[in-house]
Parts: sequence; structure tokens; C-alpha cells
Amino acid sequence: MPSHRTTRRVRHAAVDMFDLVADVEQYPRFLPLCQGLRVRRRLTNDAGQDVILADMQVGYGAIRETFTSRVTLYREELSILVEYVDGPFRHLENRWTFRDIEGAERACEVEFFIDYEFASRTLGLLMGSMFDTAFRKFAEAFEKRADFIYGRSGQLRKSSDERGT
Repeated sequence: MPSHRTTRRVRHAAVDMFDLVADVEQYPRFLPLCQGLRVRRRLTNDAGQDVILADMQVGYGAIRETFTSRVTLYREELSILVEYVDGPFRHLENRWTFRDIEGAERACEVEFFIDYEFASRTLGLLMGSMFDTAFRKFAEAFEKRADFIYGRSGQLRKSSDERGT
């Protein structure tokens, strides 16, 4: 299964980055390949976490696909879990973790991890490399969005990328 992990240090507070990623309705404005997003339902689960069920339309060129995912917001832990529900994948899961950097004013470390597998081998061949490229740019897209929303408070550019297959 393809997977991707990246960790970035950014000049924004962990709670601000959490809120930015949790604001799924804004994704079509800045996220690579995201052409539309519709929230089907919002609720609070028995453990007190907000849960969002959403349909995301992704595409490139003539290829368009829609998939449904469940987004669980763990506000106290500053983490977000996205789980696949329905669509063109056999499996898709991604996790975001946000940690303030001790001693740094308004700076945090953002970790993004995703692993996925298309249900159709043909679709995987058509969209696989495009998805891999987009996933590599996700954390950067969120950082740029944070700079736009919260202002740019300087440069803190240390990142690490890993790709697994």
C-alpha cells in the first residue's frame, strides 16, 4: 500500500493548525486535487470528539472521483483521524498530529501521515502517481493557508518527508 509521512515545523500555534485542518469546508480553496467538499453530517461521539462525515470530490484532467470519509477531531490531543467510508479506495486513512515547540513562540510541529490503496488497479495506475505527488504537497498547502489566514510570522523551515510503499 502506498503511504506518505511528513513532519514540518511551522510558525503557527498547534491549536491554530488543528483548527485550520479541521475546517474541511475550506479545502477546495487551497488543497491540491480537491475540487469540492460536502459535509453530510456533524456530530459529537460518546467520547466527546467532534465527528464529520464528508464527501470529497478529487480530480485531475478528465478524471473525477468522489469518496466519503469520517473525520474525528481529537481536540484535547490536537490530532485528527480521517477514515475511509466509501468510494474508489480499498483503504484510505490519514492522521494529523500537532505539537507546540517548547520555547518557541507560536511555532509547532505538524505531522501528516496517509496510507491508501485504490480498489481498482486501473484507477490506481491512472491516478496513483498524481495522488502521491498531491499528498507530498498537502502539508505545504496547509502551511501556506495558515500563513494566509493567521499571517506570516517568520520562517521556520525544517521538514522531513518519508515515502513508503
